[in-house]
Amino acid sequence: MAGLKRLEYRGYDSAGVAVLADGGLATAKRAGKLVNLDKELSEHPLPSAATGIGHTRWATHGGPTDANAHPHLDNAGRVAVVHNGIIENFAPLRAELAERGHELPSETDTEVVAHLLAEEYSACADLAEAMRLVCRRLEGAFTLVAVHADAPDVVVGARRNSPLVVGVGEGEYFLASDVAAFIAHTRDAVELGQDQVVELRRDEGVSVTAFDGTPADVRSYHVDWDASAAEKAGYASFMLKEIAEQPKAVADTLLGRVDGSGTLSLDEVRIPAGVLREVDKVVVVACGTAYHAGLIAKYAIEHWTRIPCEVELASEFRYRDPILDQQTLVVAISQSGETMDTLMALRHAREQGARVLAICNTNGSTIPRESDAVLYTHAGPEVAVASTKAFLTQLVACYLVALYLGQVRGTKYGDEIGDVVRDLSGISGAVERVLGTMDPVRELARSLAHKNTVLFLGRHVGHPVALEGALKLKELAYMHAEGFAAGELKHGPIALIEEDLPVVVVVPSPRGRSILHDKIVSNIQEIRARGARTIVIAEEGDEAVVPYADHLVRVPATPTLLQPLVATVPLQVFACELATARGNEVDQPRNLAKSVTVE
Repeated sequence: MAGLKRLEYRGYDSAGVAVLADGGLATAKRAGKLVNLDKELSEHPLPSAATGIGHTRWATHGGPTDANAHPHLDNAGRVAVVHNGIIENFAPLRAELAERGHELPSETDTEVVAHLLAEEYSACADLAEAMRLVCRRLEGAFTLVAVHADAPDVVVGARRNSPLVVGVGEGEYFLASDVAAFIAHTRDAVELGQDQVVELRRDEGVSVTAFDGTPADVRSYHVDWDASAAEKAGYASFMLKEIAEQPKAVADTLLGRVDGSGTLSLDEVRIPAGVLREVDKVVVVACGTAYHAGLIAKYAIEHWTRIPCEVELASEFRYRDPILDQQTLVVAISQSGETMDTLMALRHAREQGARVLAICNTNGSTIPRESDAVLYTHAGPEVAVASTKAFLTQLVACYLVALYLGQVRGTKYGDEIGDVVRDLSGISGAVERVLGTMDPVRELARSLAHKNTVLFLGRHVGHPVALEGALKLKELAYMHAEGFAAGELKHGPIALIEEDLPVVVVVPSPRGRSILHDKIVSNIQEIRARGARTIVIAEEGDEAVVPYADHLVRVPATPTLLQPLVATVPLQVFACELATARGNEVDQPRNLAKSVTVE
């Protein structure tokens, strides 16, 4: 149950457990959040056991009901299965099972696996072999974990396009979709590769095979954070904690990136420098918040390397037949390293001969493993569904990638790179200063909790910041929020402006892009003249915006390209506080899951 609590950010529509005890299976499952299952177990405890499986669900096939909650059993109640992902060919498999007399009472795709496993096990009496045989019949993305009442000292798992990691403790073993589930017990883990089955046996330990039964090599690693990093540490929510952790996360992402000679290095680069020098196009693929980081990366990559850069939604990427070749570098951004749309975009890119560089926060996850180069963000665990510190560290990583390309291609000299890295090193303190001045932003957010709409405007790198601010409000407050490029106002969106409508404006520095600054001040005047309530985010010392700001939020002065690192923070605090004032659960917004591991 403690492990499931740590995984509840991945899904919280229902939860369930099954334990092997007294020669059989005992189960409990309840719709809703984990607290409902906890209550059920306190009122009707399961037998004492040393082998069990559990699951928190984010509904795909079938609504969030007790019947659809995992684990799912076969008709005899001897096999129990939990599953993340989607079995795409479940309908013909379900029909086939029904023809053989199986009764499948749930609406899920998962249930077919329990019945298929029961059939295969009855023939071979080997749960791992039964799992391999079943997996070869399944199509889609899945992580499966199963137990059988006739094999009380065995747990098996399988993965295809969905995360699964093994924890190795002292006389105990764990399987989970995230190391956070077992970090309180062990920090030693084993990676599972694509299309592999793992078998945990009480006396024989861990063995891993491919779906075809051939032995697989495994790679062990040690997790560099502990259980306390995944706890709230006195904060009212994980999101508040993670917002507060951003100064440290930004600093950690920069650690060890520049050696004594001023040379920049990434974590793993398996792309020869000569190949990078021949790159003639960069394509960034990402989803959600990571996509906004990519939009900002475009400005830095093109400015510092002079390479054309495109930014694509990963979910659309491979379906539009993108133009890729061996001179294309694809940058894949994913906090979890398991985002299915981004993973499939990555694979499509590699099929076309492109090289892939991953920006990721999760060591050992699929996207870094399948990439040619990796830069880890070292943000630590991010539990809240709405991304905060992952976004800022992704931005830092994007800047480092741009500088690295500039270094390799000779478009940025060592002293120029050093100057930018020094500016980046100062961002941690700047974010700390912003966090220390957020009380007026919280008060403003509470005063706007009754509003139905908030608009966000920005120019240059401020435009993606506006998009991110609007996304946070949608995710957390469940309200209409839109981000616009301020220059597009007169091309339609200005029609939305009405009396007392809150409009957040991200103002660029008057020092770096003075012409943009003048234009956005004009935009503020335009919307204020039509009755909008202007909430202006501007750097310290910018006095030109003062007469036109109903609410002024100051951020430290930074170089133009780096401003998103400080300008985003007030928008995170604003969204979190407004959502809290509306009575919403900020860590687990409705209908959302932390890692989207299905397309």
